[in-house]
Amino acid sequence: MTGAARRVRASGGQFLLLGVLVLVAVLLVTGIPRVADRLVQQGLREYVAGRPVAERDLTRSTAEAPAEQNQGPISAARGRDLDAFEAAMPPPVRAAVESRWYVAETAFGRLTGPDLAAKNLFVVSRLRVMPGVAETATLVEGRWPAEATGPGRPVEVALAADTARKVNLRAGSRLGWAEEQGGTPLSLLVVGVFEPTRPADGIWGGLPPVLRVTEPAGDGQPYEMVAVTGDAGLDAVAATGGSVRFSWRYRLGGDGMDVADVRGVIDGLRRLVRESPPGLSVTQAVDVPLQQFLDAVSAARTLLAVIAAGVLATLGGLIGLAARLAARRRETEFALLVARGGAPASGALRSLAESLLVVPPAAALGWLFGRLLPGSGGGVVWLALATAALATLALPLATLGVSAVSAVPGGRRDLVTARPGGRRLTVELLVVVLAVLAVVLLRRRGLTPGSVDPLLISVPVLLAVAAAVLALRLYPWPLRLLSRVAARLRGSVTFLGAARASRSAATAPVVVVVVAIATAAFCAVVATGIEAGRDRTATLAVPASALVDGERLAPDTGAALRALPGVRRATPVVRDTALRIAHPRGADAGLAAVTVLLVDGPGLAEAARDAGLTVSVPSQLRGGPAQGPAPALVSPALAADLARKGLDGSALVSVQGRGYLFRVAGTADGFPLVPSATDRFVVLPWQALPAQVPTGPVPTAFLVSGDGFDVAALRQAGDEGQRRYQTNGTVVAGERPRGAEVTTWRGARDSLGGGGANGLLFFGFAAGAGGGAVLGLLAIAFAVLAGARARGQVLSRLRTLGLSRRQWRALLLVELTPLVAVALFTGAVTGALLPLLLTPVLGLAAFTGGTPVRVAFSPGLVGAVLVVGAVALALAVTVETLNNRRLRLGEVLRLGEES
Repeated sequence: MTGAARRVRASGGQFLLLGVLVLVAVLLVTGIPRVADRLVQQGLREYVAGRPVAERDLTRSTAEAPAEQNQGPISAARGRDLDAFEAAMPPPVRAAVESRWYVAETAFGRLTGPDLAAKNLFVVSRLRVMPGVAETATLVEGRWPAEATGPGRPVEVALAADTARKVNLRAGSRLGWAEEQGGTPLSLLVVGVFEPTRPADGIWGGLPPVLRVTEPAGDGQPYEMVAVTGDAGLDAVAATGGSVRFSWRYRLGGDGMDVADVRGVIDGLRRLVRESPPGLSVTQAVDVPLQQFLDAVSAARTLLAVIAAGVLATLGGLIGLAARLAARRRETEFALLVARGGAPASGALRSLAESLLVVPPAAALGWLFGRLLPGSGGGVVWLALATAALATLALPLATLGVSAVSAVPGGRRDLVTARPGGRRLTVELLVVVLAVLAVVLLRRRGLTPGSVDPLLISVPVLLAVAAAVLALRLYPWPLRLLSRVAARLRGSVTFLGAARASRSAATAPVVVVVVAIATAAFCAVVATGIEAGRDRTATLAVPASALVDGERLAPDTGAALRALPGVRRATPVVRDTALRIAHPRGADAGLAAVTVLLVDGPGLAEAARDAGLTVSVPSQLRGGPAQGPAPALVSPALAADLARKGLDGSALVSVQGRGYLFRVAGTADGFPLVPSATDRFVVLPWQALPAQVPTGPVPTAFLVSGDGFDVAALRQAGDEGQRRYQTNGTVVAGERPRGAEVTTWRGARDSLGGGGANGLLFFGFAAGAGGGAVLGLLAIAFAVLAGARARGQVLSRLRTLGLSRRQWRALLLVELTPLVAVALFTGAVTGALLPLLLTPVLGLAAFTGGTPVRVAFSPGLVGAVLVVGAVALALAVTVETLNNRRLRLGEVLRLGEES
């Protein structure tokens, strides 16, 4: 080992390069899983925190019913169930609980009193017990309700400041309260008015809200509010036989939830709903977003495994190239050992001893650096050990290969056009056949969800290697043509460069470059496809700058929206679900319910164009008033049902109580504003419908195009439009409409790009594209160094014949350009085609909201390849120049002497 240490020191540069490559490989094997786990855990926290509170709450509640008599104080007793219910939860769910609240409240009761009568206000209110409210609010007047009360004393309540102001109440106001169903009246005393410390705190999240009054929906409708009371107040209501209900609400958070436990949380939540005891209802909506998160993470990890396989394969190829380069530099030494009586494997044994001094310490250092990266876990230890073991054997195996080639008398390694041996042809054919079989098997078998599939991660590498092998088989043909053309040209640079290019047998570097560039191109193409898919999903949901959605908005809402600053267009839309198809004469057709969309075709096209979006509106939806049934665009499933019933020429659908005749004018798998999961829909052109007397359809939404508008102003205009519709006297107001919702295209697009797995996805694409490009350039540098000695001798001789430095650089460019061009072109084409083969099994729709990812040619890829090619050639000239200065070319002119 002492002699091995001296040899390592003598060839320090070569072993330093080998050690750095091994360090990087083990660092990636150890660190990538840690970084991925950290990104996924961070994504889980951000994803859960970004969900609406309604999707994060687990609520157990009782029905509204009279309390049992003679059971004593009930509010405090039921409040202790908050701990009992949490203790009974499955452990993963219990660990994910972030906050919890207990609420006990009465039914709505009519409020009376002189302060309300002064404003002629019709108000109903619930009395609600909210433990912890004093810690999350600040009194602006009076005090909090007392926890105990005596016989004959009024029930003490506190009101939110906004509520008290709107209903003309203050501290000291006296009220009468009685259930709407005719319960026993109670006296109330307002003892305090408060402001919330944090209005977004979860304690205020119950319905109806505590902090604001729900205004009347129409004439004769009451104001609805909530008054906060103490345990004594609720017990007083229960003692009179009033109806009460209890709820225990638990909010789940990502901080207490580990990624590995998400599946357990989903199963536990579903089991709680399924096994809820009688008298208690359990509601939750957390399982669906968590399942979507798991699907996205599973797809992102699969994609990351494919990218990591390409990067690690490239690193493995570079380690092999470094070992081969080091062995070739010492080829004479190994031949001399054999000539002096050494065994044929003596050189390999020497290399093994040297490798043991360099590779294991470098691997240990890479493992240590990988463990220092932020994250959890440490990767698979056996994978790091296997990487170190294979890297240790790389130099001895390269030595055996070099010794075997040098033992062939008269053999030349610089002729790419030489006829390959049967063994090499067999290996190349085997690689191509394995790649084809792997693709066929993967497409037929599909992907194993939630696991890293060895077949999947091997297919890109196999395809890249097979493409490189085929390219090298075809490489000599254009070179022969180039050599013939160059022989007829004046000057020696092109002729000599083409001749040397035809003798360049850089098989291994080309394979490594192809794998590296294919990995980078794959990342670029898939990333572009995902971005385009997210754009399409956002456009399908909001085919304009914004969508103002409600229940029914007054028709003049469009004019009110257009009057707002920044708004240029407002197009009405009617969207209704669960509608029935009927025969033209009105009899039900017996088909499943459908979703109906009424939209002005030209208006939709103009709104999308004005917003800078690409929306294709079929010609069937652009025509004017129809003479007979209106032309409709329907889904393929519905079109088949209508044709089977003989209704494709004329059918009837009732929208908002009015029937519209339509005929099937075309089919489409999807359409803007129609949910992607809907497979039965009808799109009717609003402008083609017959004029309605006295009124036409009432819009349920408006498409808004423009820029610089205020979202709050849009929402307010939508709310006022709903209020005008319910109070215009032409309809009877039903239940209170929900508030208008405003969704902007940018908001819909950002929500798709902000998923929990987006950080992991970005990391994988950045590492794959950047790492592939850098490692590909490094492989080209190896290709230059592999032939540096022979080029040095040629340069020394040509310089004596008058070749200038500029001509030498041009000769080097002519020699390397075909090789670099073939490697980059093959890698880029392979990387661009890989998504076409792998997209069906990668589950990329998890990143686009369910929209299939379409892989398309990107002009930017061509520009990127040209840039990488230019950088590669510049790097090659730089490496060659530096190497020539180190070799001192003037000393190699003496016959038989090599540097």
